[in-house]
Amino acid sequence: MNSRTRKDYPVTHTAPRRPLHDRILQDVEGQIVSGAWPPGFRIPFEYELMEQYGCSRMTVNKALSYLVKRGLIERRRKSGSYVMHPHTRSAVLEIRDLESEVAALGLSYQYMRLALVRRKANSSDQQLLGINRRNEVVALQLMHLAGGEPFCFEVRLINISAVPEVAEETFENIPPGRWLINRVPWSAAEHRIRAVNADRITAKQLKLKVGDACLVIERRTWNNDTYITHVKLHYSGDHHELVAQFGPPRP
Repeated sequence: MNSRTRKDYPVTHTAPRRPLHDRILQDVEGQIVSGAWPPGFRIPFEYELMEQYGCSRMTVNKALSYLVKRGLIERRRKSGSYVMHPHTRSAVLEIRDLESEVAALGLSYQYMRLALVRRKANSSDQQLLGINRRNEVVALQLMHLAGGEPFCFEVRLINISAVPEVAEETFENIPPGRWLINRVPWSAAEHRIRAVNADRITAKQLKLKVGDACLVIERRTWNNDTYITHVKLHYSGDHHELVAQFGPPRP
């Protein structure tokens, strides 16, 4: 009888092989999430994936069908399958940093300051911020990008009398939303949500056609009786939705 015990014999554990459709799914998803295949990119045709992976059309179809359910690709009849634009969500009852919205999509975030002007308040500014013509404002336009593509076009007013240090800020290295959240206390905010047709400026910034549907979130924040900022956030209407969570009213 062999005197060697069982522990003397090495045991090799072989990892179970992944189903082929799962491998196709993960490979395609990896290309999308990494940004290698951006929104609007046509992914390889089914016959091309069949040749690449040496599998049946049914296996490829199973993987692509799951990606459609996940909202990562869309199929167009006689045209092929394309990477979908991210469908984003905004929480209605909170002020969120746009960078966190982009991060939730698994995409890289960037922003560009398009314009910054310090000026006397005009009649529109006075109405939006509850100030008079002696007050000054900082007026900004910014573009926020997700994965290198337009995500949100921002138009913002900041009341200098409420935030004096803003007069010296360039916003070249930090977007105004994050800057205000980190530095300025606020006691209340209001949201107005509207569906609008893109005007010439908005269409150009979001790469839309004039008249395309846009979702606009308009927000004012204030501290006690002083308005701090007014902002309009413009999103492409096809790729954004609003979410609110709430409970029943107390008796």
